[in-house]
Amino acid sequence: MTDYSSVIPAKARIQGDRAPAAAPCSSQGQALDPRFRGGDDVKERHTKPVYDEQALPATRVRGYWQSVFYRLQHDPVTLFFAAIVVLIVLAAVCAPLIAPFDPYKESIVGRLKPFGWRGHPLGTDELGRDMLSRLIYGGRVSLLMGVVPVLVASLIGGMLGVVGGFLGGRANTAIMRTMDVFYAFPSVLLAVAIAGAMGGGMTNGMLALTLVFVPPMCRVAETATTQIRALGFIEAARASGARTTTIIRYHVLGNVLGPVFIYASSLVSVSILLASGLSFLGLGVRPPVPDWGLMLSTLRQSIYVVPFVCALPGFAIFITSICCNLVSDGLRAAMDVRM
Repeated sequence: MTDYSSVIPAKARIQGDRAPAAAPCSSQGQALDPRFRGGDDVKERHTKPVYDEQALPATRVRGYWQSVFYRLQHDPVTLFFAAIVVLIVLAAVCAPLIAPFDPYKESIVGRLKPFGWRGHPLGTDELGRDMLSRLIYGGRVSLLMGVVPVLVASLIGGMLGVVGGFLGGRANTAIMRTMDVFYAFPSVLLAVAIAGAMGGGMTNGMLALTLVFVPPMCRVAETATTQIRALGFIEAARASGARTTTIIRYHVLGNVLGPVFIYASSLVSVSILLASGLSFLGLGVRPPVPDWGLMLSTLRQSIYVVPFVCALPGFAIFITSICCNLVSDGLRAAMDVRM
């Protein structure tokens, strides 16, 4: 057996505690193992071991609601109209502080005056009351009748839809067939009929609008719950022995909240229009409470005297409704993960 110890130089050594039996070589005669140093006939190479390489930093993934807020922050159209809605709400809330005149103070001399008459920026109405003050105070009633019925209907209709969609069977049939009875009538006609049967007033008007909005909210919640009920994580929760109330609370409600919230935001403008329509017909707010629909009704006989002053309540209804619709579209685009 030949001894090659005299041939291998003294400084040629293998790093590590244990030396491999044979160092694999490439076609050029260089070692493939990065830990191996060649002898005199191989150029010394100091290669960094593979296990010393550092892993790339982990990328932080946004959650669902963080993604929603990120999309909203980069949607200038939605932010612009949302700012207008916020200004309208703030003006209604701070009405006693920013209204220049008493909205109930009448003046026989100052009836139906144009813009800028004696310190009245938007003129006066048929009884000499300041239009700007009544528009600001009227926003309180109109926004209240537009938001409260939608919130109550979302709560009632959403719970009925979730229960009917998750349980299915006879419970679903009983709930949804009852909702179909309300679907047989147009929303405007149904609101007028209910408000007329209960009598005028803001409370009865809001109750009528709530009954109108419960069926569509129930339908949206039931459809979303039916789709979620057949998914795998629901079956896994059932197999683990979780109760029905626990599954609905922790697994169903979080997934149904998105569609219900989007649809509810689109109903705010519809509720404002319907509430103004009820007040216009005398089935909503009663005089002398300032309301945009009621103001539009009382000023319609003076349309040929001061047409621009008479159109102000309708303009306020239009601006508020279109801004709420555009904000609702922006929320839908931000909350839809497929877009």
